[in-house]
Amino acid sequence: MSTDVLIIGTGQYVTGVLHGVETESDKSLGVVALVLFDLRRRGQIGRIILCGRDGRRFPAIRTHFQTQIAARYVGLDVSLETWPADDQYDAQAYHTALETLLPGSAVIIVTPDDIHVELAEAAMRRGMHVLVAKPLVKTLTEHYRLLAIAQQQGVLLATEMHKRFDPIYADARDRAPGFGDFSYFYSYMSQPRSQLETFRQWAGQASDISYYLNSHHVDWLIWTLMGLARPECVTANAATGVAVAHLGYPMEDTINLNVQWRNLASGSLAMSLHTASWIAPKSDVHSQQRFFYMGQQGELQVDQAHRGYSVAEESCGYVSPNPQFMKYLPSDNNFSGQNAYGYQSIERFIEATARYRTGQTDINDSALATADNTLQCTAILAAGRLSLDKGGLPVTIEYNSHTELVPKSVRLPNFTP
Repeated sequence: MSTDVLIIGTGQYVTGVLHGVETESDKSLGVVALVLFDLRRRGQIGRIILCGRDGRRFPAIRTHFQTQIAARYVGLDVSLETWPADDQYDAQAYHTALETLLPGSAVIIVTPDDIHVELAEAAMRRGMHVLVAKPLVKTLTEHYRLLAIAQQQGVLLATEMHKRFDPIYADARDRAPGFGDFSYFYSYMSQPRSQLETFRQWAGQASDISYYLNSHHVDWLIWTLMGLARPECVTANAATGVAVAHLGYPMEDTINLNVQWRNLASGSLAMSLHTASWIAPKSDVHSQQRFFYMGQQGELQVDQAHRGYSVAEESCGYVSPNPQFMKYLPSDNNFSGQNAYGYQSIERFIEATARYRTGQTDINDSALATADNTLQCTAILAAGRLSLDKGGLPVTIEYNSHTELVPKSVRLPNFTP
């Protein structure tokens, strides 16, 4: 049985189009819509509905789909329904779009972080399964609220954490516990400062670069150390100067999270550092992405941006492409990106919703970032934001038991600085 899907959000990650023109990022064909077009070709998807606020953007999006996707790949149907109408602006159009779906359909939310709660709640209360672009939400209170609704409604709620489906990240996750107790972790992720213009409508206001990029590696570490260690305290600091000059209001260029961990079996301490920036210079990759993990008996490191594959062309210079995330080049005129981890993260969610409809609510897929296994990720990100807002004070994360968070567990210590 195929799944009907509503996408809420029309930006570059969904369509490859930004403000009516093709994006210059590494996602010029988009990700979400392209994957769904192919899943429909494979019989897993029924209706595809695209919903935004400004219907005037849809003609350019449809043209882009026709000229850049349908014309590139044989047999790929890019037709879809859109809300609101092409001549309308309606911030509440998603309500109308939701009314056209039957319970058990899927909703994929790719919008600024501050409206994730509103959209996800509306979809789940209508019986829809929901996948939200990372981060799921910005606070633990919001996370617990959505988790409770998902449980009440009997629907699946997950975050699109595609790094879990990266074969190297997945192998590192399986290997790291063999190194004994966790000791130290460092991650760095950046995007070029041109993204400040891409995200002008929300950058530094609706959310920050830590929620947007640190979420990847914070989630990987939470996923890796599940049941083995827990985060207990977060201190954050930031660098400023470039973004405020570009956008004209205060915001961080680069954010660093320093997290204190405790190994559950031994009680020994560990630490992790997570750095994210959106002021990097243009280079051979769109995103610098790397991490180093050290256990007490071994270590590993991953450079996700450079895997021994480089291309030089007269038109665009030297680049390090990553077809393991999304493979856009056709193979014999066919779309051939089904094994890419950006594809698989969406496919696995769609497959899980199909199982839900048959009563198989125990999805048994640890790589799927469900709402119940990402609480600690939200706790770290929220604690980092609170620490920044309080001038870099340490923020504690509290627990009822070894790993069960107190619902309102992110707080400042009881002292006067």
